[in-house]
Amino acid sequence: MVAIRDVARLAGVSKATASRALSGRGHVAEETRRRVEAAAAAVGYIASPDAASLVTGRTKNVGVVIPFVNRWFFGEVLEGIERALLGAGYDLTLYNVSERVSERSRVFEFFLARKRVDAVIAVGVDLDEREVEVLDRREKPLVCLGGSGGGAARLAVDDRAVGQLATEHLLHLGHVRIAHLAGTGAAHPESVQGHRRDGFLEAMANAGLAGDDTQVVETAMSLPGGYTGALQLLGHPRIRPTALFAASDEVAFGAVLAAERLGIDVPRDLSVIGVDGHEYAEMFDLTTVEQYPGDQGRMAVDVVMRLLGELSVADPLPDSGAPLPTRLVVRGSTTSPAR
Repeated sequence: MVAIRDVARLAGVSKATASRALSGRGHVAEETRRRVEAAAAAVGYIASPDAASLVTGRTKNVGVVIPFVNRWFFGEVLEGIERALLGAGYDLTLYNVSERVSERSRVFEFFLARKRVDAVIAVGVDLDEREVEVLDRREKPLVCLGGSGGGAARLAVDDRAVGQLATEHLLHLGHVRIAHLAGTGAAHPESVQGHRRDGFLEAMANAGLAGDDTQVVETAMSLPGGYTGALQLLGHPRIRPTALFAASDEVAFGAVLAAERLGIDVPRDLSVIGVDGHEYAEMFDLTTVEQYPGDQGRMAVDVVMRLLGELSVADPLPDSGAPLPTRLVVRGSTTSPAR
């Protein structure tokens, strides 16, 4: 069986130096590191993660808590996280949490509480006080990407500003009958959906258009959800809006398909704007407020590495916690209302 001493002998270094070079922990000259890695490859040596964990107290594993794995945004974030973790020499353990209390409790109080992960990234999940406390008590750094988590490190776009920007784009085109297809749970003020809804309402109020008849319909943040919600909004000709702000691009795609079914032309009869920058947005000719989920995933890993002391920079939050970038991309799904 090949051992670390065989690698050290072939590379002409001590066992301690060989171990540091292969684990990535501790200073080793770059030339020496390359020589040790070449020696390990030559003899077929694979470092044992269990042995390294005993020495360092680290599992070299990060837990990722995510509500959906079949939605575009979350898939893109996950890919960004995975690539960044692999580059840092870490593994990923994925926990798909639902809203059911029993399942969430099991994830936080059983799996994450045990020594299976060094840190946790929560993506688009609103954590309660107990869930945050469980991780804090066991000294597992927590980074929230979107969502909320008390005093945990947090990265997010300014969702209220996103909602305001999308609505103001429609207002500037001359629309006054504007509806919002909000995500389920938009009544929760601290949720992503809630912030986007608040941005919509604020923009409408600033334009003197807010009132009891302001149309907000909650629906699942998915294409089927957008389709169903849009049928509800567009089915009454007398109160039909001329413009629609969808809380995500997938919701917007569903709204476009619903309009097509009802014989409503987009954008002549109905302007539609979404949020995300989905890879299909250009195909749908959809105006959207882009965000960059793959980059967000990589940034979350960067924060985790800082909190774990893997990077030389002490500040755990890049850009002092400034909102993550977004950009309005205007395409053919929005135009001025018909006269």
